[in-house]
Amino acid sequence: MWSKPWIMTQIWQDVLFLHWPISPKDLEQYIPQELQLDLYENNAWLSVVLFKVKGQRLRFLPPFPGMDSYVQLNVRTYVTYNGMKGIYFFNLDVTNRFIVQIATKGSLSYRHSKISLKQRGNNFSFTSLYHGALDERLEISYQPTASEISSSTFDKWLVERYHSWSKWKSSLFRIDIEHMPWRLQRVHINIESNTLAPFVKESIQGIQPIAHYSKSKQARIYSPKVETGFKKA
Repeated sequence: MWSKPWIMTQIWQDVLFLHWPISPKDLEQYIPQELQLDLYENNAWLSVVLFKVKGQRLRFLPPFPGMDSYVQLNVRTYVTYNGMKGIYFFNLDVTNRFIVQIATKGSLSYRHSKISLKQRGNNFSFTSLYHGALDERLEISYQPTASEISSSTFDKWLVERYHSWSKWKSSLFRIDIEHMPWRLQRVHINIESNTLAPFVKESIQGIQPIAHYSKSKQARIYSPKVETGFKKA
């Protein structure tokens, strides 16, 4: 798909997507000036994605014990850069401190959080807690159905994103990924507590999101690239 070889592969398991519409004026101040919000029917969107990482390894190397599996939660929005569509990560929370130490040196906004993902049959229970200036917590249970979604244009707009940006110091970094298109299932969710994304908490707390589930996805990740061709609108 891309001109350079991938550097890492991961398997994402039991992936839950949660999507909320947000007023663009409430969100645009929190993204780098080089990026523009990507709107769908005049709404910006904020998504929370939670999953298990399995089989993480670098190209040509076996998995490193203690680094090949962990639980992750991402908070992101949808953006464009010079016309290229992708996502901007506000934070990527993981259970592995070593991953945080390595990833933050590579420009990504990783944070160590207390996260638990438990499964009993077809029922999942997820909790996460990040201690910061304001505690950020999510407690949710979910149950995928056997019903696969015939993805609409909007579903694809939400999940089929292959570029991500993050700001580190004064530089904007892009990371490209590749994987097969998502196969989405319907999912029943019950949110018991949600204080994520406190900068837009009024827009997502107590509001039922659009939800998607996918059982598994293998992805390849490419090396970070510093963006240098910023063109002001």
